[in-house]
Amino acid sequence: MAKQVIKVPDLGGADQVDVIEIAVAVGDTVAEEDALIVVEGDKASMDVPAPVAGKILSISVKEGDKVSEGDVIGEMETEAAGDAAEEPAAEEKAEEPAPAAAAEETPAAAAAPAGEEKEEELKVPDLGGAESVDVIEISVSAGDTVEEGDALIVVEGDKASMDVPSSASGTIVSLSVKEGDKVSTGDVIGVIKTVSGGAPAPAPAAAAPAPAAAPAPAESASQEPPAAPQKDPHLERDHTPSAEVYAGPAVRKLARELGVTLNKVKPTGPRNRVTKDDLHAYVKEQVKKAESGAVGVGGGIGIAPMPEIDFSQFGPVNVEPMSKIHKLTAANMSRNWLNVPHVTQFDDADITELEDFRKSMKAEAEKRGVKLTPVPFLLKAAAAALREVPSFNVSLHNDGEHIVRKDYVHIGMAVDTPKGLMVPVIRDVDKKGLYELAEEATAMAVAARDGKLKPRDMQGACFTISSLGAIGGTGFTPIVNAPEVGILGVSKLAVRPEWNGKEFVPRQMLPLALSYDHRAVNGGDAGRFLTYLAAVLGDVRRLLL
Repeated sequence: MAKQVIKVPDLGGADQVDVIEIAVAVGDTVAEEDALIVVEGDKASMDVPAPVAGKILSISVKEGDKVSEGDVIGEMETEAAGDAAEEPAAEEKAEEPAPAAAAEETPAAAAAPAGEEKEEELKVPDLGGAESVDVIEISVSAGDTVEEGDALIVVEGDKASMDVPSSASGTIVSLSVKEGDKVSTGDVIGVIKTVSGGAPAPAPAAAAPAPAAAPAPAESASQEPPAAPQKDPHLERDHTPSAEVYAGPAVRKLARELGVTLNKVKPTGPRNRVTKDDLHAYVKEQVKKAESGAVGVGGGIGIAPMPEIDFSQFGPVNVEPMSKIHKLTAANMSRNWLNVPHVTQFDDADITELEDFRKSMKAEAEKRGVKLTPVPFLLKAAAAALREVPSFNVSLHNDGEHIVRKDYVHIGMAVDTPKGLMVPVIRDVDKKGLYELAEEATAMAVAARDGKLKPRDMQGACFTISSLGAIGGTGFTPIVNAPEVGILGVSKLAVRPEWNGKEFVPRQMLPLALSYDHRAVNGGDAGRFLTYLAAVLGDVRRLLL
């Protein structure tokens, strides 16, 4: 065995390039041309390959360093040149004896034993100082045949993830770790069965050609180095959609293996570089979305995404990230709109008497420390309508073959907050009085605006009320918030002349819009629900019946 210093090769004129990735660790066994580090200059990135096969003894650089041609990368242990290096010289000096010697060696090699099977432990190599790292992936299973250097497991520490390669070629007998375990340097991963002994047949065959033919291979070998730069990734133009993305060759290779378009991945590395962790995070996010059935604002199942537009070509723009609440709302609205067949029915409720009664109770409400707005009346009327027309107080079962009927009345109340739309839930509305509902609705609205709502505060609603009365508008079509099957949209109160049979009189009319899931609710039930709701709002005495 011999030690060899690894240096940065010719970089094509580039100087002081950045080390953006360390592709190996101390203790790794690498083949000739395997990537050791990834460097990046002003225009391209490239792998720095191992000059020979061997074992990494030390690494002298780290991510973020700058290197130039000739700088030391590290040190590796290689096979001694010995006889292999001397054989060509012997062939050049001896014309007749050399072929004879080769001929004599060939039978001996052929007669060598075929090999002896043995089992050896696979251990975790030097992790660069990291301890108790998580096993996040098992890449092989018992019975698999692996080559030296193939990934066995993937481990992840505080800052990065890495493959743990096989130290030998052979067949996996057993594995001692599983996903979620923690391992450190020297821990046993499993057992591999290898074959030892025997001389490889191709080696003596290389000495078979006559001395006269020797110059031809030498000439051929001398022509190979000029061809190597043509395969260098940074010399080839990438015409894929990810061509302009800032990422190293190792990351691009992983992206190709995973089938990921790099320009869709959010970069977190230095200077907006896409890292392997970014790829893993993107894939996990897509899998999670697929499993949950979530869709974003860009498109849905079978629907082409919106085309990407550079709005800056039309004038100055400022791109801002969406808040978490905004993104969740967008995804929920897209999912609900795509999955729920919506129908919306409209009506006006004459709330003249209700408003007169509400204002007459204003002083008493203030004594109780409560502000009596139209909201508690809407909540109470909606609860009565849900009891009167129970087909609205249901949800469709996930199997698509059953309906879940609810014996409770919880109503969601849409609240406009600085962070986005939130829907706190008032529970058991049908069992509470107006003052209690007014107090709870006010408290929930304040908690929503202050960002103090808990997840449970926004779950379990049977129906939702979305009121834009304070903002304005004559009508809108609200989107059903599945798994609920109905939502009531309330617009701005307006005083209009209404015919009472003898004359036109001014009345306070409240525009209502009822959207519902037509899979669970038919038009007849929706009509009865909205008519009953308008009647109760028109005469609150009906709530006593």
